[in-house]
Amino acid sequence: MSKKCELTGKIPLKGHKVSHANNKTKRRFLPNLKKVRFKSDLLKKNIRLTVSNAGVRSVDKKGSFDQFVKSAKLRDLSPRLKKIKKSLLSKPA
Repeated sequence: MSKKCELTGKIPLKGHKVSHANNKTKRRFLPNLKKVRFKSDLLKKNIRLTVSNAGVRSVDKKGSFDQFVKSAKLRDLSPRLKKIKKSLLSKPA
């Protein structure tokens, strides 16, 4: 499983764990991923995605899953969501 958010494109970051003695060891900052089921009103089906907490909050802010996907940039979306976006844009509102 890829540690990447399917909605926002967030990926693990690299950094250092710094001890009290200022010793630096490499570590990874992983995104807070969850498996979430979103309901698409236009497609009339549920879609299960691996999404970060920030992605869930972004969908809540936009109002619905359909509105978020329509306004999202293609470079951030996973290949599966790119197909969903294409079908959402082709459907009449």
